[in-house]
Amino acid sequence: MAAGRSGAGGAYVMGVFEHPTRKAVDRSIGQLHAESAQAALADAGLTRDDVDGYFCAGDAPGLGPLSLVDYMGLKVRHMDSTETGGTSYLMHVDHAAQAIAAGKCSVALITLGGRPRALGMATGTAPRVYSADAPDVPFEFPYGFTTANLYAMVARRHMHAFGTTSAQLAWVKVAASHHAQHNPHALLKDVVTVEDVLASPLIADPLHRLDCCVITDGGGAIVVTAPEVAKSLNRPKVRLRGAGAAAKTPDGGRLDLTYSAVAQSGRRAFEEAGVTPADIKYASIYDSFTITVLMQLEDLGFCAKGEGGRFVADGNLISGVGRLPVNTDGGGLCNNHPANRGGVTKVIEAVRQLRGEAHPRVQVPGCDLALVSGIGGQLGSRHGGATVILERE
Repeated sequence: MAAGRSGAGGAYVMGVFEHPTRKAVDRSIGQLHAESAQAALADAGLTRDDVDGYFCAGDAPGLGPLSLVDYMGLKVRHMDSTETGGTSYLMHVDHAAQAIAAGKCSVALITLGGRPRALGMATGTAPRVYSADAPDVPFEFPYGFTTANLYAMVARRHMHAFGTTSAQLAWVKVAASHHAQHNPHALLKDVVTVEDVLASPLIADPLHRLDCCVITDGGGAIVVTAPEVAKSLNRPKVRLRGAGAAAKTPDGGRLDLTYSAVAQSGRRAFEEAGVTPADIKYASIYDSFTITVLMQLEDLGFCAKGEGGRFVADGNLISGVGRLPVNTDGGGLCNNHPANRGGVTKVIEAVRQLRGEAHPRVQVPGCDLALVSGIGGQLGSRHGGATVILERE
């Protein structure tokens, strides 16, 4: 295989942490960021004094990086507040590597934190306006779009075009539940069946309640370092091998719902890494809804377009059972979707797998190459796609 990004200097994910809380009634958002940061740095064998680059997104309170750099007492020479929803943190990993290669920083800290569950947020059935001044609002808001119905439109279109069934989508949730039973921090630990998913209430036809991700508080953090810093640390080394990003918009009404922005971000990541889908041992796939996983698996090339339903069925995503273990922590469907932004946890579980630190019942034997993929925004309208390929060194 090709050398991938290592030939250009490279960067390493040396510390990760997923906050264990799922309902933060006694913590502020700033505390969730800070506690996650401290633990991820400790995981890497570093302290806040080593951090010279800081990355956060729209979940950060106040003035984003300015507020949190101040709150956490960081002294940095580089900041990045890229905001693309739940996939921001995958882009941050790539941006951190770029900043390291450019000499802007050598230890980059990425954090997330939020409290939607404590604040009483319900399943995404209410209209969401990120900014009243956004140019799309006057054209779309009067029609009452919601997170759930935008994803449901994609699911229904996939069913119409390719014959995908609700039972096939349900297998994504079933696989997540088989993994979550081994995760002591997972919000939903009970194993479910296809029949359980189909019997749960419809939220937005054809998506049932169990097709939707959990709503949780909490946070997470990732530490990305320069090669020379990584070499000095007594921790398993996980190298960034390739990354890609893309955006997809409604394009003035010329919108094809049968593919996502990940079709482009994945291609770019594979090209940079010099590997193919067949080389991947484990995949963290953003699972805001079951259809989100199916779409990305197709767009990444793990199966042909239209074959996603058959690919995810019959336990094919379950570790030790299927050929592509996916979301072995239980994912956003069962474990954790902190602040409605699941990208950070996807990177964290991929690092666990590459280190051999996943739960023994779901650990992928010989896991040396993992893929992380995410969609931020709304799959049925404008969204960002990001793909990261990580390798155990």
